[in-house]
Amino acid sequence: MVNPIVAMVRRPHERRLAAARLAANSPDGVYEEGFREVGGIDQWVTVRGDDRDAPVVLMVHGGPGSPYTPFNPTLGAWERALVVVQWDQRGGGHTWIRAHERDTAPLTLDRLAEDGIDLAQQLVVQFRRRILLVGSSVGSLTGAIMAKRRPDLFTAYVAANVYAADSPRESHRLTREAAGLRGDRRTLSRLDRIGPDPARWSPHDAEAVSKAAIRVGQGVPDMVYDLMLPALMYDPTLTMADIRAVDRGIRHSLRALQPEYGRFDFDALGWDFAVPYVAIHGEGDLVSPLGSARRHAGLVRSPWTRFVTVPTVGHLVEFAARDRFLAELLAVVAFVEHGTPGVPGANA
Repeated sequence: MVNPIVAMVRRPHERRLAAARLAANSPDGVYEEGFREVGGIDQWVTVRGDDRDAPVVLMVHGGPGSPYTPFNPTLGAWERALVVVQWDQRGGGHTWIRAHERDTAPLTLDRLAEDGIDLAQQLVVQFRRRILLVGSSVGSLTGAIMAKRRPDLFTAYVAANVYAADSPRESHRLTREAAGLRGDRRTLSRLDRIGPDPARWSPHDAEAVSKAAIRVGQGVPDMVYDLMLPALMYDPTLTMADIRAVDRGIRHSLRALQPEYGRFDFDALGWDFAVPYVAIHGEGDLVSPLGSARRHAGLVRSPWTRFVTVPTVGHLVEFAARDRFLAELLAVVAFVEHGTPGVPGANA
């Protein structure tokens, strides 16, 4: 677990190391970082891979409003096998920092999905092939909308840290159980004040339940202090003022989107996918609990549906278990390209 004070002390050194890792090093690769017009505004996109002819994967981050581009310095193994596209969505990261005062469009799931489709279309034109889509946490909902609307753009859909209809209620229940076992009366009192019915939660309540779920998790990396905090603090593209702005973007996105995704009608979206659907989930995830995700994926019908569990990790499985997640992505690629998946010891 990274202490914020220690992270501040280590920040100059770690940012230099991160910048060195991001330095382009393959003559056959593609390394792009900057703003491109997506959905009518400038949005921050990074495109990185040591072989421009490798399969292209587009990451749709969660949060909401929580950018995953700060993890780029840790994804060298991914970039040796894939072209990895990271995107700071409207309301998140560099996109929020640049555009929030000028962007007057309402922040909705539909708007994010349309932005993502716009970016995917650009990538298909740029690389002259369809791409693999990954949606993470709340981004698994955005990604599902994208995959349903435009399956012609995607080779497959991978949902990480699956957000399901009953994820919030199950998170409250399991977090309360874990707090009780720890004798954490303060957390128990807070959860009881909020209540178990997500339909009655405010965005602040939803955030409080998620923070409690992270805090009481046992035997898994802490999503905030082990993963997000060091990624943000050591990102060479972010000043401290930027990091504070990113936090404001996360809060803005939560206020705008939680009422919508908290009541999302998954049945109306539909359970039939025209592309393969693979869910990858940490067994110790209390933010989006495993049982909810498994039930959700069990309803999906697609050309190839799999539910993969990863032990000893919680939320943000893709960054807590980077090598395992990459192996699962390559198994999807093998199925798409050859019809015979390479299955690295995961659940069918």
